[in-house]
Amino acid sequence: QVQLVESGGGLVQPGTSLTLSCTVSEELLDFYSIAWFRQAPGKEREKVSCIAGSDGSTYYANAAKGRFTISRDNAKNTVHLQIHSLKPEDTAVYLCATDLSWTCTNFLPGGHVSEYEYWGQGTQVTVST
Repeated sequence: QVQLVESGGGLVQPGTSLTLSCTVSEELLDFYSIAWFRQAPGKEREKVSCIAGSDGSTYYANAAKGRFTISRDNAKNTVHLQIHSLKPEDTAVYLCATDLSWTCTNFLPGGHVSEYEYWGQGTQVTVST
């Protein structure tokens, strides 16, 4: 059974850092890519980052470059998303997903987000004073 569970969200102050976690079924993490998306109130879901299952290559949406870091801990079946220097505009529900592919092709420009068939329930991040 394909399962992804996010955690680590919360209410944080601007300028601080936060680490989100996506715990996945063991068979997923060993082979498949995992991506992070976010959806702010009233806005469309947007890409954040992806880590490939084939070689651990990492990719970031333009808005995420510089402040976001994706990594994976195979021993704990977990993919992490670190967010530094949080801003109020980072407020969103953060979701992890997989398209059961080895690469991040569907995350990259020209890819098909609709191929991400399996999603977690999301974790809320609120950046506010």
